[in-house]
Parts: sequence; structure tokens; C-alpha cells
Amino acid sequence: MRSRILTGAQWILPGFGIKRWMFVALLGLFFILDAANRIVVASGFHFRLDEMLDAFVVDVMPPSFLTIAFTAIGVLLMALGLYFSVRAVARSAREPRTDPLGRLRRFKLAQGYKIVAIGGGTGLSTLLRGLKAHTSNLTAVVTVSDDGGSSGRLQKELGVLPPGDIRNCLVALADDEALVTDLFRYRFSDGEGLEGHSFGNLFIAAMTGITGNFDSAIKESSRVLSVVGRVLPSTLRFATLCARLDDGSIMRGESEVGASPRPIAQLYLEPADVKPLDEVIEAIRDADAIVLGPGSLFTSILPNLLVDRIAAEISAAHAVKIYVCNVMTQPGETTAMSASQHLATLQRYGGPKICDYALINAQRPRRLLDVYAVEGQLPVENDESAIRALGVEPIVAAVMSESEHVRHDSERLAQAVIETIDRVVARRASLFRGREPVAEPRA
Repeated sequence: MRSRILTGAQWILPGFGIKRWMFVALLGLFFILDAANRIVVASGFHFRLDEMLDAFVVDVMPPSFLTIAFTAIGVLLMALGLYFSVRAVARSAREPRTDPLGRLRRFKLAQGYKIVAIGGGTGLSTLLRGLKAHTSNLTAVVTVSDDGGSSGRLQKELGVLPPGDIRNCLVALADDEALVTDLFRYRFSDGEGLEGHSFGNLFIAAMTGITGNFDSAIKESSRVLSVVGRVLPSTLRFATLCARLDDGSIMRGESEVGASPRPIAQLYLEPADVKPLDEVIEAIRDADAIVLGPGSLFTSILPNLLVDRIAAEISAAHAVKIYVCNVMTQPGETTAMSASQHLATLQRYGGPKICDYALINAQRPRRLLDVYAVEGQLPVENDESAIRALGVEPIVAAVMSESEHVRHDSERLAQAVIETIDRVVARRASLFRGREPVAEPRA
């Protein structure tokens, strides 16, 4: 009984492509009836429908023309409407796994915000995993400067861009994430040449060989995995992430930069003139919101801003721009840095308009605090007044998850991001209508 009700609901739920074509068919029927009415009137009978329509016709257009035209238009529209209506019903019947409520959910997700998430590492995939429950208009812009582990080996041996962070984002956005997570993250523990490689990295490397380039490999992988949204590398050019430390020494490669023994004085790419994908620039310009992070500041977020034009396009964008600050500091990269110091560093490389809001965790870990302290990792200090002094509005929310690790919680983080976008969009709409904006509640 329930299945019959749900099947019948397909006729009234939006997004199924049935009602629009039924309307076209009815419109065609209207034209046919009007043409028939004219024929009847010409035979000596009288109706008023054609007289009302004739009042809008220019004198030079004879009534006989309308009769022929309306007949032709009516037959065409009715044929089109009936054809596409039957096809839509047949398509629904061929998809037994696609229930009406599921299709309605996808329709609603397609109406969601256009969000561009920029970063890398596990932080970006954590954010994407939560956001895909709110919108399918997602674009992940991922750094490709990783030179360690399986990704680094594939870059040296096969000449492909590092696929590790790309792989994590593809898994996070996969329609059936549970099915591909274990497969794509599986690492070979033995085997000559295979030991240490993850299946996901090898899959993307193989796709690169088949399609001929890294960009096409990601697109084909996205199609195979039924990815929600899209994943884009920030650049297709090989570049080495470098850092000059405060003592003048140079660190080369993401793995070295991430383990810097001293504070980083300057971060840069070699070569410096690395060009972005056109699709990345288009996504930034078309975005409703741009989210930077979460992720390692110097090795996941900033490398994207060092790519030519990306920082400038973000600064010029009218989208809601949010920086998601890390929950914990990272030894070597951000030792003892507060939230405002994270933000000041971001502005140094991206400019003062790189973000409008800074999302900061409101919780402190309890069970794992001492464990992290031993490794030199401490909760990022929330200094809201210093953040406001930088021209950025702090948003404080409980977005932490404490299980085996202290990280952002996907659902809480995504909810905080969406609520922030909702408030800003509502405020901008009220300003556009000339009303007093409602004060934004504290998250």
C-alpha cells in the first residue's frame, strides 16, 4: 500500500518532468479546440472564444491564418507533451531503486547554495562530507602540493600530480560513501612496487593514463563514483611548496614544510607563476559562498592561494567568505598560534578581503587534551577581539568531535556553515529591500 502511495506521489512531487509536459499537452489541446471552434463558427455556429482572441490580432493577419496556425501549433505541442510525459513516466518505471522521496531530496539539494570549499588534507573532506547533506552544488578546490607517502611516490615514478587529497574528497562526496571508503583507502601492505600505495591513488593514476590528463581522470573518477558536486585541483602544473624560516633556512616540499623546526617567515611555490584551472576561477565567481579550510594552514589552505589569480578572485567575489579555523595547533606549522594569528597569516597571503567571517570552535577537548599536549598540540585560542580588529566577524560554534582524534565534526561544521550563509543572505536581502538588518545571533 505504501509503495503505491509513493509511486502515485511522483505525479505531484517537483522535479520529475511529468507535470511540465502534461501542461504542454494541455496547451496544445487548447489550440486545437480553438481551431475547431473557428471551423464550427465558419459553418454557421457562433462561440465567443475566437472573438476574444481575434481582438489581439492585427488587421493584416486574416482569421484563416490563425485557424491553420493554431491547428499546427496545437498538434505539435500536444504531440511533444504526450511524448515527453510518457517518456518521464517510463524513466521513473525503469528506476526501481529511485524512490520518489529520494528524488525529491535530490531535487532540493540541487536548489542549495553554490559552495566552493578550498583546502586539502582530511579537513576539507570532513567539511564536504557534511555539506553534501545540504546542497549538491559543491566544488572542492584541492591543493596538489603533497610530496609524501603514496602520492609523492606516484608523482616521482609516474609523473602524475599527487592524488591523495583529491582521493579523500572524491570518497567524501561519493553518493554511496560507505561502499568506496574502505576500497579507496585500502593500502597494500606488501608486494613489490605496491607496498604503501593506496588503491584510490592507484585508481586515479590509472585513470590519468587512460584519459591522458589529470583533470579528465578526476572527472571520470567522479562519474564512476557518482560524486555529489565536483572536485578540482587548484592547478594542473607541478609546483614545489617551499618555506623560508625565520632563521633564513629553506624547507622544500610539503612534508618538510609541515615539519618546520622554526616559525615560517615566507611561503612560496616553485615555480611562482602557476596558473589555475579556468573552472576554478568560474566556480569562485559563481559561488554563493566560499569556505577556506579547515586544514593545515601552511600546507593545505595557503598553497591554493599561492596559485596565480585565486586569492585575487576570492577577494573580489561577492560570495559569503568563511575561514574555518583549526581546532588544534600543529607543531611546526602553527605552534602556539591563536585564531587571530591564523587569520592574520591568511590575510597576509590572500589580502584583507580574503574572508568576512571566521568560524572558531567553542569547545575544548577533555579526554585527549593531555595526549595532544605531549605532542605539542594545544586548542587554538579564541581571541575574538583581535579577530574583529582584523575586520573579520568571528562565529563561535561547537563543531568539535573527540573520538580517537580531536577533529571537526562533519555534521556540526556543515550546519554552522549553512546557518552562517543563511544569516548573511537574509541580512543582505533586508538591506537590498531598504529595511533595517536584523542583528546576527551568536552561533
